[in-house]
Amino acid sequence: MKSLSSSLQYFVVQKGRLSNKDAIQAILTGRVLVNGQKGQLQQALKPEDQVVLDGKVLKEPQKFLYLAYYKPRGIESTLSLNIENNLAQALGMQERVFPIGRLDKESEGLMLLTNDGTLYHRIANADQHQEKEYVVTVDKPLTQEALDQVGSGIVIMGQKTRPAQVQQVGQKTFSIVLTQGLNRQIRRMCYKLAYEVERLVRVRIVNVEVGDLKPGEWRELEPAEKTSLTKRLMLFKNSG
Repeated sequence: MKSLSSSLQYFVVQKGRLSNKDAIQAILTGRVLVNGQKGQLQQALKPEDQVVLDGKVLKEPQKFLYLAYYKPRGIESTLSLNIENNLAQALGMQERVFPIGRLDKESEGLMLLTNDGTLYHRIANADQHQEKEYVVTVDKPLTQEALDQVGSGIVIMGQKTRPAQVQQVGQKTFSIVLTQGLNRQIRRMCYKLAYEVERLVRVRIVNVEVGDLKPGEWRELEPAEKTSLTKRLMLFKNSG
């Protein structure tokens, strides 16, 4: 049973400044439209819904933003204005969007940003099982043994990391696909093998790629990207 406080009837009483009796009458007689259609008394409203009473807009539809952002090196993954070089200042956007997941200050690359609370929580809840791909450059030539160890798992912070897809792409550079997000995981794994990370770039989160974005740039997700991302998250939720 839907809560009355979340219903169209309650909304019209509050925003239309009508009595409960008058609100019911307005809805039943078709004077209240939700997205251009006759509203229902106990209809639950969504953030993206528009509500009109006698031609007057009571509720504007909320526009959701889904952004791919290239976080530059040196920017903290926080919106707190109390922290120097924070994400809010770097973005400089009027719309308030929230970062999904983090990248440490010295790392760079793809972050997802949104003001859609539902999608935010879906991604956050599945964070430890999503694929994230990174390109890592270290301070000296890589050995096959080191690559094999990174791929099979290394004990850091008292636990062994999950197996990962690892591929060498240069003398001192490799790509890695993780499905977990331990604190500074890649840097800690490299340190255990006596390597120091010189550059760490996240290039993909699930199906969204950083593409041609330059540090500090962002773009809206394509509809197909957003749809595919949502489907994959729902598959994870159902399998979990």
